[in-house]
Amino acid sequence: MATSDYRIESNAPLQGSLLPSENVGQLYANRSLAVAVAVKSVADPTSQQVRVVHVPSGEVVFDTQPSPL
Repeated sequence: MATSDYRIESNAPLQGSLLPSENVGQLYANRSLAVAVAVKSVADPTSQQVRVVHVPSGEVVFDTQPSPL
């Protein structure tokens, strides 16, 4: 596995003390850390979409929006 496998994406600007201000597009090596940072970086994860994508596969591993049935 590469050292930076997970990317956080959002439909709203991400803000938070866990995000580096100089590099909001940072990649994370740890899936759990990426999900935790993603959730902590939006004001309301129930109304703002935030997701974590596994970069090598493109798989969405976490998403606050339910998938359509």
